[in-house]
Amino acid sequence: MSRCLQSIHSIQGLAAAPEIIYVDSGSIDGSPDLAESLGAHVIVLNAAHPTAALGRNAGWRHATGEFILFLDGDTILHPDFPKRALEAISADPSIAAVWGHRREIYPSASLYNRILDLDWIYAVGKTDFCGGDVLMRRDVLETAGGYDPTLIAGEEPELCRRIRAAGFQILHIDAPMTGHDLAMTRFKQYWKRAVRCGHAYAEVSSRFRNSSDPFWQRERMRNLFRGGFWASSIIAAIALSFALESILPLILWGGLLALLSFRSAWESRWKCHNSTTLILYGFHSHFQQIPISIGQLQHEFSQRLGKRRALIEYKDSA
Repeated sequence: MSRCLQSIHSIQGLAAAPEIIYVDSGSIDGSPDLAESLGAHVIVLNAAHPTAALGRNAGWRHATGEFILFLDGDTILHPDFPKRALEAISADPSIAAVWGHRREIYPSASLYNRILDLDWIYAVGKTDFCGGDVLMRRDVLETAGGYDPTLIAGEEPELCRRIRAAGFQILHIDAPMTGHDLAMTRFKQYWKRAVRCGHAYAEVSSRFRNSSDPFWQRERMRNLFRGGFWASSIIAAIALSFALESILPLILWGGLLALLSFRSAWESRWKCHNSTTLILYGFHSHFQQIPISIGQLQHEFSQRLGKRRALIEYKDSA
């Protein structure tokens, strides 16, 4: 958080100093005092069910500017991004939100950081949604009603879907925006992050299932199919290997996974020039479907039981 706030003071090219607002959800590590010492106005939330969306709403509603720049606390803002984003959003009144390139600060710190760094790379141009770091028009936020505070994941894509329904557009510009510190070192973190992603797909897509723009419905069904296929196929391969007393079924299963991973790596070659990283990313794109589908199914079961799921945190507490 401190690195994020310090990076804001390095912004270049703006006529006036930015208004800095830090929203805290009941931390016990002294973050509010630290944020205040770094020049931020501090808002402390004491919600029974804190969410990122709740915090974002508190921040932009307190702000006074025409444009709101949202930043996650584990990011470092590029000093040129606000100026470039403001230029892009001011040039076209139909543009409601502008975002740029987010990349990992320490991609070599772990295998997970190295692979998931490529997850942040999107093609430049008009997009269906943005991530957590984004510059938005305040009046569009007011028209859309802000973020949905009940969502525990996927709050940005859900808001973007409503913004697009109102006739506005989301723009991804070719400019560095933020450095991100994933700080992922354990498989459990990787798994929970994918489960959280699955929950987001399920909960957000359920909002628009019967609308004229059934956002994420195709992705949701594809995730279930691919996750179910990989989970059931490995079980079948293991069972056949025992039944036939042969490792051939496992070899064939591994060969299929390798073939599809190489294909995914080839399709993602525009994201990276390192062959090893691309192959790892190709494997990740298939393996992650298992926890993603689990996250989707968990959401469906929670809905049927009328239960509210708690936050799915994959990062270690500071």
